[in-house]
Amino acid sequence: MALPPRTRTETRAEEWMRLALAEARAALETQDVPIGAVVVGPDGTVVGRGRNRREADGDPTAHAEILALRDAARALGSWRLDGCTLVVTLEPCAMCAGGIVLARVPRVVLGAWDDKAGAAGSVLDVLRERRLNHWVEVTGGVLQGECSRLLLDFFAAHRRGGDDDAGPPGPGPGGPAGFGG
Repeated sequence: MALPPRTRTETRAEEWMRLALAEARAALETQDVPIGAVVVGPDGTVVGRGRNRREADGDPTAHAEILALRDAARALGSWRLDGCTLVVTLEPCAMCAGGIVLARVPRVVLGAWDDKAGAAGSVLDVLRERRLNHWVEVTGGVLQGECSRLLLDFFAAHRRGGDDDAGPPGPGPGGPAGFGG
C-alpha cells in the first residue's frame, strides 16, 4: 500500500528540523548535549538559532530553545514572537516550555519526545496548559529517528567514557526514548 503524498507543511517541517539538527551537531564541538533549535518567522524564514551551550558557557539556562528565542527576539526587535514556529530536536523541558509560552510562540515542532523531562506532553504539558494565558500547538515526531539517534549516540559515548552525569536514555510512555537532563 502506498503512503499518502506528503503535505507542504510536512515537507517544510522536515526542512526546518534539518536546520535544527545542524545546530544540534554543532553543540557536539563544545561537549554539550546535542540539541538544536530554530525559530521560523511567519514568512517561513529562519529568524533565530540556538544550540545547547550549558557546558560551553557554564550556564544552566543555555538551552537551545532559550538561545533561539533570544536570537529571534533580537532579530525581530520584539519579545513577542507572534506567528513564529519553534523547531527543536528534543521535546522542551519545563524551563524552555515556560519561555515558549511567555514569548507567545503559537507553534512548536519537535523531533524526539523526552519521557524524563519533557514539558510538551510526555511528563508535563506546559505548552497546552489551559490555566496559562497562551497555548501552543505541538507537532511531534518530525525526523524523530535522526533526532533520537544523535542523542543516543552522544549518551552511549559518554557512558563508554565514564561520564556518569549524562545518565542513560531509556524507552518510556512519552515516546521511543527519554533523554532527561
